[in-house]
Order: sequence, then C-alpha cells, then structure tokens
Amino acid sequence: MMDHVYKTIELTGTATTTPEKAVRNAIERASKTIQNMRWFQVAEVRGAIEDGKVAHWQVTLKVGFTVNE
Repeated sequence: MMDHVYKTIELTGTATTTPEKAVRNAIERASKTIQNMRWFQVAEVRGAIEDGKVAHWQVTLKVGFTVNE
C-alpha cells in the first residue's frame, strides 16, 4: 500500500432537481480540471425558494485529491 498526501478544496454545486444532482454537477465539472479526486464530504446543503417551492439546490462539498509525486 502506498502512502498518499491529499489536498482538500471546497466546491459548491447547484441543481434544480435534487441535492444529489448538485453533488454530481460539482464533481463532474471539477474533474475536467482537477486530477486524482478520491473522496468528497458534504459540508452544507441549502436551497432557494421561489413562489413557495424549491427553485434550486446548493450543496457545498469538501473534495480530497492526491498530490502528484
């Protein structure tokens, strides 16, 4: 087993449908420019209300990725 060093960043994803979709949106977008992402932790879930209904979700994540050698 190899020892790893991780760096963590914070991302906020949004979606109009579900919190899970907001998480997926954040990770999929970030994966285009950040390599070696390994895990995430949901730090906060919030949303916006319009006309008495949920308009969209915002989910803030802590994302860990391995640092290159």
